[in-house]
Amino acid sequence: QAARAAQQARLTGSVSVGLSPTTASVLGVPLMRAMHQRYPDVRLHMVGSLSGHLSNMLNARQLDLAVLFDTQPARRWSVLPLLEERLFLIRSARHPAQAPALTGKVALAQLGDEPLILPTGPHGLRSTLDTAFAGAGVAPRVVLEVDSLAMLMTAVDAGLGSTLQPWAALGRYPDAAQRFQCARLTDAPARRVNLL
Repeated sequence: QAARAAQQARLTGSVSVGLSPTTASVLGVPLMRAMHQRYPDVRLHMVGSLSGHLSNMLNARQLDLAVLFDTQPARRWSVLPLLEERLFLIRSARHPAQAPALTGKVALAQLGDEPLILPTGPHGLRSTLDTAFAGAGVAPRVVLEVDSLAMLMTAVDAGLGSTLQPWAALGRYPDAAQRFQCARLTDAPARRVNLL
């Protein structure tokens, strides 16, 4: 009877989940809806932040789960790969740079002179890009470091530089096709793996 009662009991309590801004733009609302439908008595605490901050919060036990991109500091965590994202060079279409217009693909070797706006070193995307650039023998020209996706994309939109981000970074712009030029990075290591 105890086993049957436990199986029929509704799951209760609270869970805190951390998502990066790009992951949250794709998974945030669907996750909240699914949790509400499947576990209505579980209080969900959602945190949106860059992966370096989420990693620190996970280590401090301020989060129960997080989707991250770099597991080097995460050796004591249980890690499950979720998906792999392609990365894109993204420029403002409204403030064209002196560089030639973007076509569908670009290699890291072509980006040595590209003025880039990137997050700082502790975040998963930056470490992925630094490793990819080093493997391609290219020193990136970073003109601005911004640890907020919204502010970073606003700077790109204003023509202050280009960025390297997954496609989901454009998700908050319904007019992304008019605002931005994009080209997919062709280098194999220039991909981002999402890890739970």
